Amino acid sequence: MRIYEFRLKFSLPASETDMDELVERLGEAGCDDALIGIGQPGRIALDFAREADSAFRAISSAVADIRHVVPDAKLIEATPDLVGLTDVANIIGCSRQNIRKIMVSSGGTFPPPVHEGKSALWHLSSVLVWLKEIKSYQVADDLLEVALINMQFNVAKEMVAIDQAQRTEILSLVG
Repeated sequence: MRIYEFRLKFSLPASETDMDELVERLGEAGCDDALIGIGQPGRIALDFAREADSAFRAISSAVADIRHVVPDAKLIEATPDLVGLTDVANIIGCSRQNIRKIMVSSGGTFPPPVHEGKSALWHLSSVLVWLKEIKSYQVADDLLEVALINMQFNVAKEMVAIDQAQRTEILSLVG
């Protein structure tokens, strides 16, 4: 068993107004391994350090625990997942300039961003895999596993918005 660290952010239904009581219910339901943030009205963030046999089991059991207490809670984001170069540098333990230099000199093999613009964003898992496999960086297996599972949760959450009638065609076009 390993301890997996991750954050889950949820939007709450309007009926959830007593945050102290909600925190108590979450603790009783198994979320006693999380620091719970309730700063923004209608939102909750939980920083977990959950022991499990896999990142999937850790994250999915945490989501299930939260949804058991608040069935109408909506997952906003599982992190770490979407990152900029500064985030990657902080995770790897080097400077942003170093990561940018690696990206620019990669000969086009650096993973493509999810969003390109003034601030580009990548899925952390694809960058970590690339750094590990192509550049021989030491990447913690549990971090890589959490990043991959979080990406899958976040992508699945967004796929719910795809019109069912067009899903197959859209997936064939982007695949």
